[in-house]
Amino acid sequence: MSRPYAKLPGWIDYGLIPLVNLIVAFAVAGLVVLIVGESPVEAAALMIRGAFGYGEGIGFTLYYATSFIFTGLAVAVAFHAGLFNIGGEGQAYLGGLGVATVALALGGTLPWWLNLPLAVCLSFAFGAAWAFIPAWLQARRGSHIVITTIMFNFIAAALMVYLLVNVLKPAGTMAPETRTFEAGAQLPKLRGLFDLFGVSLGGAPLNVSLFVALLAAFLVWVLIWRTRLGYEIRTLGFSPRAARYAGMSETRLIVVAMAISGGLAGLMALNPVMGDQYRLLIDFPGGAGFVGIAVALMGRGHPVGIVLAALLFGVLYQGGAELSFDMPTISRDMIVIIQGLVILFAGALENMFRPGVGAAYQWIRFRTGEPAGADVEEAR
Repeated sequence: MSRPYAKLPGWIDYGLIPLVNLIVAFAVAGLVVLIVGESPVEAAALMIRGAFGYGEGIGFTLYYATSFIFTGLAVAVAFHAGLFNIGGEGQAYLGGLGVATVALALGGTLPWWLNLPLAVCLSFAFGAAWAFIPAWLQARRGSHIVITTIMFNFIAAALMVYLLVNVLKPAGTMAPETRTFEAGAQLPKLRGLFDLFGVSLGGAPLNVSLFVALLAAFLVWVLIWRTRLGYEIRTLGFSPRAARYAGMSETRLIVVAMAISGGLAGLMALNPVMGDQYRLLIDFPGGAGFVGIAVALMGRGHPVGIVLAALLFGVLYQGGAELSFDMPTISRDMIVIIQGLVILFAGALENMFRPGVGAAYQWIRFRTGEPAGADVEEAR
C-alpha cells in the first residue's frame, strides 16, 4: 500500500500511529460524552464491560468482528493494488446469494462440514464475479473504480430485493426472505468450545465462520507478502509506471486484485446467513462493507492489524449497544458518533500525526547516534 510519507519501522507504522489515532479519537469522543453530562471514564468502563465483561458480550463482540475481518481484508487487498474498493456491501450481497444457493440445494443432503467449503467457494466466486465488472471497466475503459463500486452496491441491493420477493421467497409467505435452511446448512455455534473455558456464550451467534475469517487473514498474508502475485500487486500499488516498466500486466493485476477483494467480501455472508439467521434476508450485510474500509485503514492493510481493528469495531458495536442501555442519556446516535470519530481519525485523518511521529523518531535516532539507514533496514 502506497504511503505519502517516508517509510517508518513496522512497530511505528502498524502499532504506534494507529494507537495515537485511536487515543485521540476516544479523547474527542470523551469530550462529546462530557458535553451531554456523563462521565467519559464510566462510559468507557461500561463499554468495555459490555464487550468483554461476560460470556454473551464476548460472543457478540467476536461475531461482529468476524464480519469485519472479511470486509477489512477485502478492502486491504484492493488497497495494496492502489484500488479503492468500496463495493463490499454489494459483493457481500452476491456472496449471500452464493451461500443461499448451496444451503437451499444441499442443506438437507450433506452435513455442515461438507456444505461449508462449498459455500466458501460459491460465496467467494459470486463476490469475485460482482467485483470483476468494475475492475474490467477500470482496466479496459478507464472508469473510476470508486464510482462503479458505489453504483454496484445499489444494483446488488435492488437485485437482492427482486430475487427475494419474486424468486426465492417460499410460496404463501409475505416476508421477503428464503425458507429456513435445513440442519446441514446451519454452521455450529462455538458454545461448546467456550464452555471448556468456563465461558457461557448465551444467545450469542458466534459460529465456526470465525475460524474461516482467521484462515482468510493468514492466506491474505501469504498472498501479499509471500507470493509473486502479491509482489506484483504491491508493485502496482506503489507505482503503476514501475509495474508497466517491469513488464507486469496492469489490466491483469487490476482484475485479479479486485476479484480477490470481491471474493473476500462475499465470504462475509457466511457469518450472518449460514451462521446466525439460517436464511437469506434483505440487508443482511448491515453496513459491514463500509466498516471494512475503516478496519483496513486502521490495520494498515496488514492482516494482523485488520484482525485487531475488526475486534475494536466489534467492541464498539457490542459495547456501544450495552452503553446505550446502561446509560440512557447516551443514545444509539451518540454511539454512531463515537464510531464515526474512530473512523475519522483512523481513516480520513490517518496521516495527521505521521509527520510529527516520524520527526520525533528521527530526532531520537539522531540523539542516540544510530546510523541514518538503520530505520530503513528495520522497516524492511
